[in-house]
Amino acid sequence: MSERVSFGSRMGAIFAAAGSAVGLGNVWRFPYEAGNHGGAAFILLYLGCVFIFGLPIMIAEFTIGRRSKACTGGAYEVLAPGTHWRWVGYLGVLTGFLILGYYSVVAGWTLEYIWQALTGGFVGKSSGDYVRMFQDFSQHPFRPLVWLFAILFVTHWVVVKGVKDGIEKASKIMMPLLFVLVVLLAVCSVALPGAEEGLKFLLYPDFAKVTPDVFLSAMGQAFFSLSLGMGCLSTYASYFGSKTRLGQTAMSVGLIDTFVAVLSGLIIFPAAFSVGIQPDAGPSLIFITLPNVFQQAFAGIPLLAYICSVAFYVLLALAAITSTISLHEVSTAFLHEKFHFTRSRAAVLVTSGCMLTGVVSSLALGEWSAFKICGMNMFDALDFLTAKIMLPVGGMFAAIFVGWIIDRKIVKGEVTNYGSLRSSYYPVYLFILRFIAPVGIIMIFMNELGLLG
Repeated sequence: MSERVSFGSRMGAIFAAAGSAVGLGNVWRFPYEAGNHGGAAFILLYLGCVFIFGLPIMIAEFTIGRRSKACTGGAYEVLAPGTHWRWVGYLGVLTGFLILGYYSVVAGWTLEYIWQALTGGFVGKSSGDYVRMFQDFSQHPFRPLVWLFAILFVTHWVVVKGVKDGIEKASKIMMPLLFVLVVLLAVCSVALPGAEEGLKFLLYPDFAKVTPDVFLSAMGQAFFSLSLGMGCLSTYASYFGSKTRLGQTAMSVGLIDTFVAVLSGLIIFPAAFSVGIQPDAGPSLIFITLPNVFQQAFAGIPLLAYICSVAFYVLLALAAITSTISLHEVSTAFLHEKFHFTRSRAAVLVTSGCMLTGVVSSLALGEWSAFKICGMNMFDALDFLTAKIMLPVGGMFAAIFVGWIIDRKIVKGEVTNYGSLRSSYYPVYLFILRFIAPVGIIMIFMNELGLLG
């Protein structure tokens, strides 16, 4: 058997894993979750959940991937042969595939909005015009499909190039560019007149707004944002070298992920408060509210409004593509290793399947909206199934598997690089995996299903 390919450098491994975690969950979902749950208090709870619950589970997924040297679909079978744990690996592959199908639809929207920003499509419109603009586009039978195919084509091309020449190189370009854009946009936003109210909302916590629902929403956002439970991190970890420090890599990914999420809030909330828009606009914040914000906030400087609009949607597209690459790699690596397809053929099968799922998901918002599953269209049904059921279940089983099933010597060996690193945090890490994380994930699961009231 040939030696498994690895990332060429420690920074390449960090950027690739960070690219998997950083996505629309940071730039799109985090701001509206913070806006809906009181701002600063939510962010503090979110940070606590990232570093207390999220990072231990991330290290657990890294452990599964690197120790097995197999894709997510085969990792559990390697580490626990002849058991039913292999189904957890298959669940991760299926979850990543389904998410990629409908996630690519939203990722495609970012390309449409780059085009609109470049061609002046946001200029001279009223608030109602932005609503109609989004509805007309998202419900159109063909236009969203063009951008869907474009996103999947770019993703396919990077994945076919392989781990070093495709994923690692793309991550080393896109992640630094993403950081530069998010910092520049945040600086522009906080310099706006009246931005102080947005900063206060984002930085001064009001703990009177903290409820069990806010806590559970913060925990759920942490898991969603870090890409836990969907097989991406485990698959990428299978390409880690023996000298990669799992704990340090997880910490780096967590910091990068949090950095992008919080700075996304610094872009959006000061600008929104500056023009008198409420922060709890929900998921429409990015595609309906933000074009209006940029045009109003920089009304006196049209060129700055143009530059910020283009830059923001380029940022959003970069965040989306880094995640579609990791989601695609989960299924591609599975087909490549399990069924011995060439990497190119495996990628073609995954891309074709995702195109089909994406077409159905896109048309479900327009032409096929009358077709319902449990009262939801296909797009919403896939989102509910993956985000509210499959992700928490996958994350919980990963924690239980590493905390209870794998031999303790293996777990400690992976964390310490087999004695070459200090392991002072190991007892706390293991305690969280065995007791705290599973309970927390079960609470997220029950809350998302509406079982906690």
